[in-house]
Amino acid sequence: MAPVKNGRLLFNEYPEGYPIPGKTTVYDESETIDLENVPLDGGFLLKVLNVSVDPYLRGKMRVDSAYSDHFLPGKPVYNLGVGVVLRSELSGVKPGDHIYGYLPFQQYVVKPSLDDYQILQNEHNLPWSAFVGVAGMPGETAYYSWKEYSSAKKGEVAFVSTAAGSVGSFIVQLAKADGLKVIASAGSDEKVAFAKSIGADVAFNYKTTDTNEVLAKEGPIDVYYDNVGGSSLDAALAHASQGARFIECGMISGYNADPPPVKNLMSIIYKEIKIFGFLITSLRPKYVDEFYREVPKLVANGTIKYLEDRTQGLQYAGHALEAVQRGTNKAKSVIIVNEE
Repeated sequence: MAPVKNGRLLFNEYPEGYPIPGKTTVYDESETIDLENVPLDGGFLLKVLNVSVDPYLRGKMRVDSAYSDHFLPGKPVYNLGVGVVLRSELSGVKPGDHIYGYLPFQQYVVKPSLDDYQILQNEHNLPWSAFVGVAGMPGETAYYSWKEYSSAKKGEVAFVSTAAGSVGSFIVQLAKADGLKVIASAGSDEKVAFAKSIGADVAFNYKTTDTNEVLAKEGPIDVYYDNVGGSSLDAALAHASQGARFIECGMISGYNADPPPVKNLMSIIYKEIKIFGFLITSLRPKYVDEFYREVPKLVANGTIKYLEDRTQGLQYAGHALEAVQRGTNKAKSVIIVNEE
């Protein structure tokens, strides 16, 4: 077989604001690969099927990334993904196995070992893309943090920002399963409709409806799951109950520009608010076995619902990166790199 193109999405330069396709990232097809003869050196050859686009990737586009390695100019963007093994010289890995872990945004890649990767067991026949969303890191993020920090009690009120996203939508469903009233905010009427369809008692478009007015009417809130920061966090502080729990997952309002100021910080003191920041890596050892035992079957039987915004082809991955930062994606963003 003749060599084939090995398309890649390369990181090109550190952006000042939003990542711009063709400037921040560049799609490149100059590299080729001989799938039958490329040396494996004891490793295995993967065909990358899908990769995830998540809000936190904006942090990797900074030299001073706070908690993870930053992208390097001239090298492929990378994130969690799923690939299928085409060839293998590694014991325990065989052609047809599906591998989950951090993968470059490119069509094919040789890996030397299974370090930091896992072979997926898909007994419930989920789409492979689900393992970079609801049945992967975003789902794990929601599940672990809610279990660890919510201290949820039936009849309480939860407020979830970015409620139609991969993490937020899972939180809505976890909160409803625990018997809470759920207030959900999202950035479009379409996303609001999805939040309502998965059980949110109150859902609103924060771009057209005042968050403070909604929380004043529907609160006070006992649990706030924060993906936004900024004015949403400020409103939640103002309308929190005594002893409320705030779970700080993300603050996308400040990822690409300075966020609005938070003025109600004194609420933390006189309302005795408990604020939990976390990284999934710290919680994973405690919950990972439970997650993979329980969640895939709940997704398969429809108990946990999810949506995907699927982008076909790496050549459009830069546009997906920008869309997630601007909030114009319609659901969990997944790049379909190759078909099975």
